[in-house]
Amino acid sequence: MTDDTPPDGTPNASINATRRRALMLGAVGATAIVSIRPALAQTAASVIACEIPVPDAGRAGQFIAADGTVVPSGTTGAFPPAAGPLKGEDVKRALSGGQLPGVDAERSRAYMQYIRRLQSGTSGFTCFASLQMPRG
Repeated sequence: MTDDTPPDGTPNASINATRRRALMLGAVGATAIVSIRPALAQTAASVIACEIPVPDAGRAGQFIAADGTVVPSGTTGAFPPAAGPLKGEDVKRALSGGQLPGVDAERSRAYMQYIRRLQSGTSGFTCFASLQMPRG
């Protein structure tokens, strides 16, 4: 008598079917885990490589005030726009208390205030939102 045979000696087809389904589900689950991990790694890499223009293209040439607002160029106390888009990796470091590379502390704070004010539909918003997502 095997584990599949009930005490009366007759084979139980439903037990075999249930076991087969469980084994198949386990195999599918393992495959899903194996294929998700590389996708997460690729997503994390693309987030670090994303860019945020400061300010966005629609306001190019304007300055950034200390509070992160965009002001007319030449405004006293405001900072010229970033030389190029900021890299996600640098912004992520600045979000964690670091400083943006190539700029002084005050300009870094102003640019980060601008980035924190980004809204959906603004160039760089998706990158900024992705940088804030927890990675597991």
